[in-house]
Amino acid sequence: MATPVDTKKLRSLAFKVWSYKQGEMVSLMIHLGDRLGLYKALADSGFITAQALAEKTGYHPRWILEWLQGQAAAKLIDYQHPDQFQLSPEGNALLADEDNGTDFAGGAFTGGTPPDTIDKLAEAFKTGIGLSYEDLGPNAAHRTERMLGPWIKQALVPRIIPALEGVKEKLESGALVADVGCGGGLTLTTMAQAYPNSEFHGFDPNSHAIENLKKASANTGLTNIKAFAVGGENLPDSGNYDFILSFDCIHDMTQPMAVIKAVRQSLKPDGTWLIKDIRSHGDFEKNLENPLLAMFYGFSISACMSSAMSEPDGAGLGTLGFNPKVARQMTAEAGFSRFKEHDFGEAANLYYEVRP
Repeated sequence: MATPVDTKKLRSLAFKVWSYKQGEMVSLMIHLGDRLGLYKALADSGFITAQALAEKTGYHPRWILEWLQGQAAAKLIDYQHPDQFQLSPEGNALLADEDNGTDFAGGAFTGGTPPDTIDKLAEAFKTGIGLSYEDLGPNAAHRTERMLGPWIKQALVPRIIPALEGVKEKLESGALVADVGCGGGLTLTTMAQAYPNSEFHGFDPNSHAIENLKKASANTGLTNIKAFAVGGENLPDSGNYDFILSFDCIHDMTQPMAVIKAVRQSLKPDGTWLIKDIRSHGDFEKNLENPLLAMFYGFSISACMSSAMSEPDGAGLGTLGFNPKVARQMTAEAGFSRFKEHDFGEAANLYYEVRP
């Protein structure tokens, strides 16, 4: 006999399900607002009408009005009668100001998942083999860089590097540096500009990301950066790197242990490896305290774990798999003897200072 349906619970669950669909639609609107420069146009404009914003941006006023009303309905912008809209200072920090703070989030909404990628993800549930970042295409590399960009641009040089024992001094005098899993190279270009006496090498198997790094180097006129379209397991074992970074990527790797061992062999005896990875626990019940946990599992299925399972023997750590306990165990197994955890107040990430 079928269990009777509790209509009150059904309504509550239905509301939750449709709330997620609303989130999908609002995400698309945030993407359009970011892509079309609408948030930037709203910044510091005070209350403005759709007609005035249309004249300011050159877009059609009817489309602008519908977008503004949707943003007000989502409570992302302020509304006052009759039909005037405003982006608050807080909204500006989150959605418009990409250069002057660490709170910018608009870059996380760089388009949705293409239908062909969704088809391949569905197939991965049968085969067990996911998609690499190379398979995910140029948009994934671009989105990842914009998501991580604010902290790199605003915190890496003034806050993070000075907290590492002796690293800032080495970079100022002249050091050899590698970024393993460098992506589009924002970390490298930021450091290369700040420390012109040092040489910086970027390693990433994603050809789309490496092309972005080469373009960024050329556009900024930096000559102290070299790019290599290979994975971290191909680091030279010469033991001559002073400083190595790996930001938000160990959990994406099919063979993280091989990369960790390669990093150990490539570092000088007094070198430093700085790892940035997702703030998480080994205990799922503890992780459930994170109100955004479902989003992280979505990231994992669509990108991180998919990448980590893109080879038949992939380790499959996934977005939440490289927690402090795992990081400490794996680095110790590879021959590192010192491990220091840093919390720089970044909501989603922790940092690990690792030494031979």
